[in-house]
Amino acid sequence: MNQAPTAEERIWAVLTHLSALGMGMGLTLPVIGWAERRGTSKYAVFQSLQALGYQSLGYTVWTLVGLLVGGVSIFFLLLNIENVQSSEAALNGWIIGHFSLVFVIVGLYFAPPVIAAIACALGKDFYYPFMGKRLAKYLNYDPASEDSLNEDREDRWVAAAGHFSVIIAFWGLFAPAVAWILQGRRSAWLKFQSAQAIALHAFTLLFGFAAGALYLVGFVAFIGLTGFSGESMNSSAGLIGIIVAFGAMAAALLMFLVIPLFHVMGQWAGYRTLKGADYRYPIIGKLVARIILKQETL
Repeated sequence: MNQAPTAEERIWAVLTHLSALGMGMGLTLPVIGWAERRGTSKYAVFQSLQALGYQSLGYTVWTLVGLLVGGVSIFFLLLNIENVQSSEAALNGWIIGHFSLVFVIVGLYFAPPVIAAIACALGKDFYYPFMGKRLAKYLNYDPASEDSLNEDREDRWVAAAGHFSVIIAFWGLFAPAVAWILQGRRSAWLKFQSAQAIALHAFTLLFGFAAGALYLVGFVAFIGLTGFSGESMNSSAGLIGIIVAFGAMAAALLMFLVIPLFHVMGQWAGYRTLKGADYRYPIIGKLVARIILKQETL
């Protein structure tokens, strides 16, 4: 029989959905909700896992939508560049239209979790569009049934979210970290997948910082060797400064262009994990396995 969720279950559900308003910073709360309520409240667990999926996989989808809309908007700007350059009204119209689209996209991102939180506060079963029903079927969630959720697929979903969230710089690192801390002892598989996701997150962050540092080195070298006024630009030191600066900036740009490949790796790992594969990243997977094995034998 379908019993109404308790006040505690509703509170967990509301909090996990509203954590999406943190734009990545609240990603750990659904993992905590899942870990704390697993095995005791399939309502709170399902809503937490939905919120986790929306903030990891959903974040990826909304990011791609934003990039697509922004690209189309800039394309139309370049297509009508002559009119825009000759008419202030046309430029203002494009600016208003462009930022209106940005506002709409952000609003559409925030709307589902707010609606979900309101529905759960009223004790309703909320399902995110496109994802909710599929996740319910994946987890064997039926509020009218006494059957429990598929715990193996719960772990897969949480592990996949850890991989998916690599696209969320810095804050995405905490989702697999919390999963490892709270549930790593129970599931060696979840521990390994979470450790891999943490390693990829950390490597991506360090790679990005290295690219930024390289760009800064080039900039400082250019200023230091050419002078702020640019008077030394024709000297040998100035030419060296220009070569060093542009070389460093070009290398940094190439490094920044590589970072999306790491994001793609995370999305692929998440997909393979959902399918039940014991996925291992190239190089990173072997290193993580060795470290974990070494720790377990100590």
